[in-house]
Amino acid sequence: MEDSFCHYNMFNHHFFDGKAALEVCRTFLQKDKGEGVIMVTDPPFGGLVEPLAVTFKKLIAMWKEGQSQDNSHKELPIFWIFPYFFESRICQFFPSFCMLDYQVDYDNHALYKHGKTGRKQSPVRIFTNIPPNKIILPIEEGYRFCPLCQRYVSLENQHCEHCNSCTSKDGRKWSHCFLCKKCVKPSWIHCNICNHCALPDHSCNGPKDGCFICGELDHKRSTCPNIFTSKKVNKAVRKQKQRKSNKMKMETTKGQSMNHTTVTGKKKRRERAHQYLCS
Repeated sequence: MEDSFCHYNMFNHHFFDGKAALEVCRTFLQKDKGEGVIMVTDPPFGGLVEPLAVTFKKLIAMWKEGQSQDNSHKELPIFWIFPYFFESRICQFFPSFCMLDYQVDYDNHALYKHGKTGRKQSPVRIFTNIPPNKIILPIEEGYRFCPLCQRYVSLENQHCEHCNSCTSKDGRKWSHCFLCKKCVKPSWIHCNICNHCALPDHSCNGPKDGCFICGELDHKRSTCPNIFTSKKVNKAVRKQKQRKSNKMKMETTKGQSMNHTTVTGKKKRRERAHQYLCS
């Protein structure tokens, strides 16, 4: 019903039913001075973190309008469901947030669901400003309480005595690299050329800084003296690919036309033979 539901765009803080819907939301957030309200959001994973963060801060401000001066330090409890690799980006906008180790599964998602047809490990987690020691994760689903970290983690997430934390993010047991001075994914190895851990088959040759065309470090791509040569080469390559694609299309069309002619010729011969036999 309209008094309990608002059609809303979370990327630009837009209420489709106008000011009436905005007031419904405001009344809900400020009822009983905002006590017992928790915001749970599960945005599309392709959405940018920044516009979502701006929108959520506007909802938080709306909730705080109903708070008394004594409770001005309180925060609106939030559960933000998003992939774990957005952790640094989310914490950039909400420093008080932490990532829970709980793996979120979806019954109607081809990849992010538990079982043989989905991924072995879901990358989706819950980001929250609620202290993690207050959130109990189900032991029967493979979680345990770490007394050192004072939070629930997955069984595979082992406590690292060097980092003094349960460091795994993706549900696997991570290994500590003494050169990087941190824990890394089990599939990564330390590269002496790059001076950090990475996949064994990664490329060390690509320019990390400077120009992406010639590799020099004293200028960027936009001011590279070879930019026009690069554009000509890229244009020639695109034209060559286009000619090849057009040629393949013509050959396909020609083959279909020949097959059609052959079938038509056979059909006419059969018809003439039938007319001869009937006569």
